[in-house]
Amino acid sequence: MDTSRSAQGYVADPRNQHVLVWLNGQLVPRAQAMVSVFDAGFALGDGVWEGLRLAGGQLISLEAHLDRLFEGARSIALDIGLTRAELTAALHATLAANGMTDGAHLRLMVTRGVKSTVNQDPRFIVGGATVVIVAEYKTPRPESKAQGLALFTSTFRTSGPDVFDLRLNSHSRLNLIQALLQAIQAGADEALMLDPRGFVASCNSTNFFIVRGGELWTSTGAYNFKGITQASVLAAWRATGLPARECDFTLAQVYAADEAFVTGTLGGVTPVVRVDGRTIGGGLPGPLTQRAAALYAAAVGLPA
Repeated sequence: MDTSRSAQGYVADPRNQHVLVWLNGQLVPRAQAMVSVFDAGFALGDGVWEGLRLAGGQLISLEAHLDRLFEGARSIALDIGLTRAELTAALHATLAANGMTDGAHLRLMVTRGVKSTVNQDPRFIVGGATVVIVAEYKTPRPESKAQGLALFTSTFRTSGPDVFDLRLNSHSRLNLIQALLQAIQAGADEALMLDPRGFVASCNSTNFFIVRGGELWTSTGAYNFKGITQASVLAAWRATGLPARECDFTLAQVYAADEAFVTGTLGGVTPVVRVDGRTIGGGLPGPLTQRAAALYAAAVGLPA
């Protein structure tokens, strides 16, 4: 399947075929990085994860990612089995083993571990947590930044914390995948999702912003994940004295927006030029989107 237009797309790099993966304290070749079919993450999606970006020798927003990981693990009574310092050392050891200093993306995954049988009850765990770190060379596709993305509004809604708390960065992602499948079939790059009340929430893998009258608007986060890149963009924008809102807004307001963009760990700030076949603004990446990208890059130490 063609992934060239994916919002999560990246430039193919042959070095990724030979990376070493950190698996429960051992660095193993990619082809040998395997977990048990009785692992709670494989069988049930029982676990939490983080995506981190390496640029200029630094892991961007590392402390914020670790905060979210440990908070999520505590909220589901998952003992990671490693301290914050030990997990940080494991991340850097993985990078060192692969000779990575720039242009990489890391997926840190923690599951509840191997069970004596496959069921939902966490009391059937027979060992400690499974911890995996996959580091790959990933550069966002330049055409996504230059041309912008197309979104399609899915019929699948995001959920509230009483149903499934999307602020919990869980392995369980099926509803978001269903939304993305609809968008792909409609010829779009990413799914835009509404909350149960009909307001715009987020995309299936990124946070969504619109620009109206010189202001940035993004959702409150009541019904979707609170992105670390999203928060960094808001902070960098507000630090210059520019207005930004975290508010409820509708699809009608999206269609009439001056500009739109999405945010995520891998892509940073990526313009959106169409939603549901409607052209946003002038149909090209806009000046305030470019300004938000530059402010974010400066704030986290990325090249502009």
